[in-house]
Amino acid sequence: MPTTTPQDPTDERVLAPATSMDAVTLHVGDLETMSTYYADAIALEPLEERSRGRQVHRVLGRGTTPMLRLVHTPDLPAVDPRQAGLFHTAFLFDDATSLAATVYRAAQDHRSRFVGSSDHLVSEAFYFTDPEGNGIELYTDRDRDLWLHRDGNLVMGTEHLDPNAYLRTHLTQEAVDAGPALAGRVGHVHLQVGDIPAAETFYLDALGFEATVRGYPGALFASAGGYHHHVAMNTWNSRGAGPRASTLGLGDVAVTVPGRADLDALTARLRARDLPFADDGRSVAVRDPWGTLVTVSVPGTTTEDLLAR
Repeated sequence: MPTTTPQDPTDERVLAPATSMDAVTLHVGDLETMSTYYADAIALEPLEERSRGRQVHRVLGRGTTPMLRLVHTPDLPAVDPRQAGLFHTAFLFDDATSLAATVYRAAQDHRSRFVGSSDHLVSEAFYFTDPEGNGIELYTDRDRDLWLHRDGNLVMGTEHLDPNAYLRTHLTQEAVDAGPALAGRVGHVHLQVGDIPAAETFYLDALGFEATVRGYPGALFASAGGYHHHVAMNTWNSRGAGPRASTLGLGDVAVTVPGRADLDALTARLRARDLPFADDGRSVAVRDPWGTLVTVSVPGTTTEDLLAR
């Protein structure tokens, strides 16, 4: 009888290695201020918008890559920095020159609040806060061959990174002038949660991310495919927080998986844990323990898809 060598089956307990992050949704009180801020400071250009009753949904990005959806919801109260929700949206750039140009833009905008900068060993990052209190990280990755692991954890740090020295080394007028013509994307999303074990149960066991850094005080980092992190969860400002109130700030965390089979594996994990979800064939939407919406989609998400959510 002929024999065949079976291929290793896909591990349906975890997200596929090719998983990535997609555009983050923010509820905003002043659409024009926020739109012009992200256009001027982060070099995102408006791609498309749609009105839905009193709400206006506007998608911004670079090239054809959506990176942010702003939803005008002026009746909501301001972001509460102690509730569960967004710690920061992390925009990833291809190289140091692109990063430096964006950092320079953000620093020059009087509406920005510069929070700090760090060498994380796997990446170099700069932090700002937008006009409505949403955190922003601008970063570029070090070559993956340079990442180190110890005792089953990726080695990440918070080392000094001089922003002025970085700009002197990497900033070019050509990159500043290129603005949104230089590629960018959402690299990861860092969340505020009320409890790390509950976050692990949802984001790792149910969604399927895998831990990359455990043991960091009050935080957990996780990813698909060995990336340093696609999501992070911390309780630094929000320890013990309950379900989120309706406020400005984070509206949706978007994840992209390679295909429908990945969504089927996800829905199986959600059903096994009795977690309610919505499935429209191309995306699965589910809420975390604090009410944050997470949408997991197959590739090809368009601005139309984002506006329809």
